[in-house]
Amino acid sequence: MDPRPIGIFDSGIGGLTVTNAMQQALPTERLLYFADTVHIPYGQRSLEEVRQFSTAITRVLIAADCKLIVIACNTASAAALAHLRAHFPTVAFVGMEPAVKPAVEQTLSGVVGVIATTATFQSAVYASVVGRFAKDVEVIHQPCPGLVQQIEAGELETDHTEKMLRGWLEPMLAKNIDALVLGCTHYPFVRPLIERILGPSVRIIDPAPAVAKQVDRILEQRDLNAPAKQVGGLVAYTSGATEQFTALLPLLGLEQMEVRGAVWGDGDEVLELGG
Repeated sequence: MDPRPIGIFDSGIGGLTVTNAMQQALPTERLLYFADTVHIPYGQRSLEEVRQFSTAITRVLIAADCKLIVIACNTASAAALAHLRAHFPTVAFVGMEPAVKPAVEQTLSGVVGVIATTATFQSAVYASVVGRFAKDVEVIHQPCPGLVQQIEAGELETDHTEKMLRGWLEPMLAKNIDALVLGCTHYPFVRPLIERILGPSVRIIDPAPAVAKQVDRILEQRDLNAPAKQVGGLVAYTSGATEQFTALLPLLGLEQMEVRGAVWGDGDEVLELGG
């Protein structure tokens, strides 16, 4: 048994979709969430920048005595997961990867869609996943520039957000996709709008529940589970404005939580969590 917290990080509020799944699957675990809002969106930054931010965040989470770290960001996972495992070999990491495999397993039309950030599509991780699991299936990959910013602004149902999504999704429908992979942890927040555009014939695949199950497996394998009587909880840190982060929670259908500040320094190479 291990009462220490699990660390989770993302470029913004998107990783809370994974955090929610973890809270449901692991109710006794204490969670420490970091939203690097000041650097959002990661998907339009270089992989080297994202790797630098991820390394500094990892150091802070290790200093906070986190027993396992979840990279709840597809872009950061693609850019930094291998790097972090190499540089922090004693730390257990769980990352995200586009859920192409279950989409391929479930398609009947032989055509699946993936929406993600530009950086995710440019990564070797994405190319590897498609190469391994989609040899006999057509995969249509669609970057969604600006969608993360819409979600971070709480614009989940606006005409502009719908127009953006229709511009990306309707051409996929025309090519007969019957499965759509949400390749960014922000995107489940606009799932109702996506479902309205695509209709009931397209299965939408959100990897968050599978990530929560993987965390549970690793905790079990390494004997890191929280004590059975421990009361789980969540504390969030943001490198942006705490008031803005807190105000966004109800717009996204999230419960209020304790939100603290964090400050970057020394050329974005050092991160300090507030009390």
